[in-house]
Amino acid sequence: EAGRATLLAACPDPDILVNNNGGPAPGRFEDWDHDRWLAALEANLLAPVLLIRAVVGGMRARRFGRIVNVTSAMVKAPHAAMGLSTAARSALTAVCKGLSREVARDNVTINNLLPERIDTDRQRFMAELRAKSGGVPLEQAYAEMAASIAAGRLGTPEEFGAACAFLCSAHASF
Repeated sequence: EAGRATLLAACPDPDILVNNNGGPAPGRFEDWDHDRWLAALEANLLAPVLLIRAVVGGMRARRFGRIVNVTSAMVKAPHAAMGLSTAARSALTAVCKGLSREVARDNVTINNLLPERIDTDRQRFMAELRAKSGGVPLEQAYAEMAASIAAGRLGTPEEFGAACAFLCSAHASF
């Protein structure tokens, strides 16, 4: 709550909101207790929803707003080990789809970016997990990731940023 208050005090009437939060660590369903579920929902559902709630009315009144949620490809292709992330981010996707139908007429768009294989610290963490669990070198874990992508490589943060910037622009109004 304090973080949201600080953000909103610094910029009370934004035209653009990009929600992005690190996901919970992968794990096993039987290990996720009540507190882990609550932490995942707080970070990856409630934090962005409450920020959206705080700013969407002003966007509608000004007849311009761009909201982008950085979620995860797991919302479309779940993996058991990513269940905490998948549950919270799928819920965010559903909430925003419903809200988008109400706000689009006021030139407020809501989009979700679903990264999976962008060359970031999170991907390095995932590659290290794969290397450790599979007993393979880190380079092989990265090569396996790249082989699973049609482009044959991980995306770059710059490419991801350019996609997000477009979705935040006046050109992305439909």
